[in-house]
Amino acid sequence: MKRFGILLGIMLLVVSFSVTAEESVLIDFSTLTADLEDGNNEATLVDFSEKAGVGFTEEEKELMVTSLAIENWDVQLASSSRTVQNERLSYTQEAPVRDDAQQFAGENVMGVRVHFPEEPYNSYAMIKPPFEIPAYMQANEQDREGSKFEGFGVVKNVGALKKVAVNVYGSNFPNGIGIILEDQDGNERNMFLDYMQFRGWRELGWSNPNYIDDVRNRELQRMPLYPKITPMRKLKGFIIYKDASQMGGDTIAYIKDVTLTYDLAVLPDEGGIDNEALWGILEERETSRRNAEWQRLGELQVLRALAQQKLHQDEAEQEEAGGNE
Repeated sequence: MKRFGILLGIMLLVVSFSVTAEESVLIDFSTLTADLEDGNNEATLVDFSEKAGVGFTEEEKELMVTSLAIENWDVQLASSSRTVQNERLSYTQEAPVRDDAQQFAGENVMGVRVHFPEEPYNSYAMIKPPFEIPAYMQANEQDREGSKFEGFGVVKNVGALKKVAVNVYGSNFPNGIGIILEDQDGNERNMFLDYMQFRGWRELGWSNPNYIDDVRNRELQRMPLYPKITPMRKLKGFIIYKDASQMGGDTIAYIKDVTLTYDLAVLPDEGGIDNEALWGILEERETSRRNAEWQRLGELQVLRALAQQKLHQDEAEQEEAGGNE
């Protein structure tokens, strides 16, 4: 009995030194369905037309309103694979899961079709959001601490990253799949998840080989708590790889969601003084980043809308010319 008590005490001591990591959903495509008449997703709707200035018609400004709706995402092939045919046959769309399915029954997920070249050389395709997901955009004027895109491609207060998990539906394609994340300093990290040579749903993951569970083995440092911009991660996109030995043509995949497991960068402030209310330094810094981010994204979206309008005009002129012959 005494020996059992000693062992129990050792186990409790070990557990007390282990780290309990947080887990948050980075993005869930079942929440990005087209729930508006124009095919957009209301929760992630962004109007970039105010950055366009004057001289644009209402029809042109409508092209500058977009969202993270599944069918707005882009499939961008490697430059060596970017033919008209391959690009036309590479796209995303909503994919409903059957009601009698064992997992995610009745939900919508992202379906991805990539048309790789038939020639035997390496290639890849990036699945990208229709615009760079803003990390600092507010949901509303009253919510100063929240972010419009938290849970829609952004997770705040991320310290040491332990694991990235992605629910993927495979159809026995031998292609590999990876994910790209960006931190608060603009550093991108491409993490290879696994190969999709399986059938059905499977959680593919990346585990941080440098993550240390036991705090006794960590190098501990004292860091200033305030003022410091809270670290974050945001989704830049996914990558599907084709090896030279693999067949070209269509590759089909489905993605449900992405989950991050991590340590909190900053613990909730339980001090006796509200630093931010007194100094307002973090709000000033985040406002600056928010304005710069909005300016950059707005200009890019306006250019994209104009290019899309020109494409539609060219197609209309070609049809008209064909009809006159």
